Amino acid sequence: MQTQTFVDRVPHILFLYWVIKIASTTLGETGADMFSMTYDIGYGNTIVLFMGLFVILLSIKLRVKRYEPIIYWLTFTATAIAGTAISDFIDRTLGLGYTMGSLLLVSLLILILWGWYIKEKSISVECITTTGAEIFYWMAFLVANTLGTAAGDFLADELGMGFAQSAMLISTILALIALLHYQSTVSKVLLFWLAFVLTRPFGATFGDLLTKTHEQGDSTSGQSAHRCFS
Repeated sequence: MQTQTFVDRVPHILFLYWVIKIASTTLGETGADMFSMTYDIGYGNTIVLFMGLFVILLSIKLRVKRYEPIIYWLTFTATAIAGTAISDFIDRTLGLGYTMGSLLLVSLLILILWGWYIKEKSISVECITTTGAEIFYWMAFLVANTLGTAAGDFLADELGMGFAQSAMLISTILALIALLHYQSTVSKVLLFWLAFVLTRPFGATFGDLLTKTHEQGDSTSGQSAHRCFS
């Protein structure tokens, strides 16, 4: 009797994964700002552009049915750029603000993870072998990247912490999560999703720290970083 072999479609979660992920999310922040602000095409057009690119890349990724680093990270970076633009659109263009926007995105992420668990009986990202699981995987990643942007803006602007202090705070929390991963019995799946969401605002605030002026990132004038583009 022949045994069916399942091929994993995603990378294993190693230290290098987090390094590339943070670099990709930092690029997502600066890339979205470049298109929406520097090129002045607005949040809406940036969303349409990179959601379209995401759909194309995801279609290719689903057809490949295995892990290919280039197409995987191109798809991931598209979610990072689109997620930044979506977050800015929700918070600023729609006027929901960082708090309401973050709550909305948390609810949506929980709903997707719940649907994923009901359908696949697992939300582990270590072993994705079916098209259905991979679709949930990328939906969750897109929303988590969007949520991470909103969370970063909430810390830097709403709480007035600025980019540098926000990045330092998130770094501390991530270090604690890493410690819990290796030294506790806390669910590894839960710790992954916490780390995944938090590495996004770290990348976002670090990207803003690199590209924004000191006055825009000053914790005493966080509101000056608000950008109002349609």
